[in-house]
Amino acid sequence: MNEQVSTADALTRDDARAEQTAFASRVDTAMAATTAALRRYLAARVERAGHVATPYAQLWEALGEQVGGKLMRPRLTVAAYLGLGGTDVEAVASIAAAQELLHTAMLTHDDLIDHDEVRRGRPNLAGSHRAALARAGVTGRAADDQVAATGLLGGDLALASAFELVASAPVDPALRVAVVGLMARSIGTTVAGELLDVGAELRSPSAVDALRIAELKTAAYSCIGPLNAGAVLAQAPPSAHVRLERFGRSLGIAFQLVDDDLGVFGDPARTGKSTLSDLREGKRTELLRLTYLLADDAGRALLDRLVGDPSLEEAGAAQVRAVMTASGARDRSTALASGAARSAREGALRTLPQPLAGYLAALVDELDGRGS
Repeated sequence: MNEQVSTADALTRDDARAEQTAFASRVDTAMAATTAALRRYLAARVERAGHVATPYAQLWEALGEQVGGKLMRPRLTVAAYLGLGGTDVEAVASIAAAQELLHTAMLTHDDLIDHDEVRRGRPNLAGSHRAALARAGVTGRAADDQVAATGLLGGDLALASAFELVASAPVDPALRVAVVGLMARSIGTTVAGELLDVGAELRSPSAVDALRIAELKTAAYSCIGPLNAGAVLAQAPPSAHVRLERFGRSLGIAFQLVDDDLGVFGDPARTGKSTLSDLREGKRTELLRLTYLLADDAGRALLDRLVGDPSLEEAGAAQVRAVMTASGARDRSTALASGAARSAREGALRTLPQPLAGYLAALVDELDGRGS
């Protein structure tokens, strides 16, 4: 009898693995369609812009070079859509592609606010334009103004393009309107988080609610919005949206905590992310907040002296890392990230249908593992 039960359990596990594999394959197929939709859209806009003005076409080309990477946000949209009963790959491709252009817009504007000109280890939109200006002999304040304008306009262009992709998606008009409304609300929430993030620069690191900022600025448009866009398109019930929001909130917080750790302790060769820029900026992260709370007086004095110094070099950054580690702040921050990831994973497996739940749980493990 026990042998029969064990055999049945093994068959059930095999069936579940097969179902997960088949679902992952469907997601990959839809992601290929999403990537193709993005490429077609961008190529068409570059071609059309060429008939308007050369600088306009150059802006489109530069913007297109910023689009790409892991495409996490489109993948969340695709997974939610297929996992909640959707079947039209061409329909979801346009909606998913819009999430990536929205992401590009947010990154472009965020880099402009932070005065960053490198992204993923290479020049971003602003950095690329500054290099082109330098080759033309334009430097100093004149270049600064041109670079700022390019970043602002490029981000605006990506934002408008995200909505254009949704407006032209081959889906029921009512669903298009619902996705537009969802994206607009996500942007509003993200703006609230960005405002808190910018304002945090004027406050003591220990007084900033970095987790709340992560929820508003990162989770809203990076996780919750894309997931719910897929759910809207699949015409899922309100209860599914609530469950996806809970999952997306935990995933977004975990993602930001890991990202902040990589911004100080990561390997730039692997991540494409500087380990100096956040410290030079004095970015108000949960890791920095915990360090100020847990460090001794000497450690806090060192933080006051080095964090936020725009000329900080590796030797000084190493001293900051030593305080973060010795005080226990890094361990505490890492535990928070693991806890948020665990909450997302368990919530998905407990409340969402298979095979979507298993797919999202595996995605959580992949994202959580970035910091290991």
